[in-house]
Amino acid sequence: MNQSFINTAVLLTAYDPPGPLNCVFFMLTFFLYVFTILANLILILVIYMDSSLHKPMYIFLLNLAVNGLIGCSAVCPNVMDNLLRDAQSISYGGCLLQVLFINVYASSAYAILAVMAYDRYVSICKPLQYHTIVTPSRVKLLLTVVYLIPVTLLSFQVYLTSQLPLCRFVINKLFCDNLSVVKLSCVKSALGDLYGVFIIASLVVLPFFLVLLSYIKILHVSLRASKESQKKALSTCAPHFIVFINFSVSILFSVVYNRHSTVSKYVNHLISAQFIFFPPLLHPLVYGIRTKEIRRSITKIIQRGILAGPL
Repeated sequence: MNQSFINTAVLLTAYDPPGPLNCVFFMLTFFLYVFTILANLILILVIYMDSSLHKPMYIFLLNLAVNGLIGCSAVCPNVMDNLLRDAQSISYGGCLLQVLFINVYASSAYAILAVMAYDRYVSICKPLQYHTIVTPSRVKLLLTVVYLIPVTLLSFQVYLTSQLPLCRFVINKLFCDNLSVVKLSCVKSALGDLYGVFIIASLVVLPFFLVLLSYIKILHVSLRASKESQKKALSTCAPHFIVFINFSVSILFSVVYNRHSTVSKYVNHLISAQFIFFPPLLHPLVYGIRTKEIRRSITKIIQRGILAGPL
């Protein structure tokens, strides 16, 4: 990293000066953050405490919840702090660290969703071979890949960004992203641009198409199955498909509005940041509502707690 800039303050100009409106946004962000933490922690604890949920699909879901906590925690505390400060800024080193965590969150979420789609594909299309294909060792290997590859590739991207000389120190965003930090530089990096395309292709486009391919195969098999089997496949895949569509739309909106927005600045900043604010909260809620096994486990844990209470 360019040591001469590591402690330099980067101004975030998306915020208004301190006032009543900032207090309202602070409370909204605070409650959103608290509910997100609670929803994901409850899901994690339910899966951890109920041995009947110690299956590949729920292990992947637990990791999706952990990843959601990483994503919202990389942004929400900093946003709340800036809403109450006179000067909204972040150190250049802190900005790069935020870029890394946000990108790891987004790419790992796609990777986990791709792995979950693969699990559903094997479960529905090759049910008799499921336990020989999705073994505990393979689950560990997939989870290692889900985290190791994004962290490695994105760390190198942030390293390339950190080597660029700076001539500007203002970002018109609520938080840092790699494109905004690159635009602070006085020069263009052909290697950085090329590597950015490689990152998008390998960590976003590839997982996206793997999920679509899994669902095409699931649909193909389901159409030839009985009505009962189709219903079971639909109930099994529905939560994952809803979460996948929700996250993909969130990412798409963030990218589009980040570059070509004609709406007010408040709506623009909210839409460009909503892939951080909303999916980590909606994902555990969707699975909690749509998945019968998780609903049953939550009920069982609550009943156990009520019965143990008077003792």
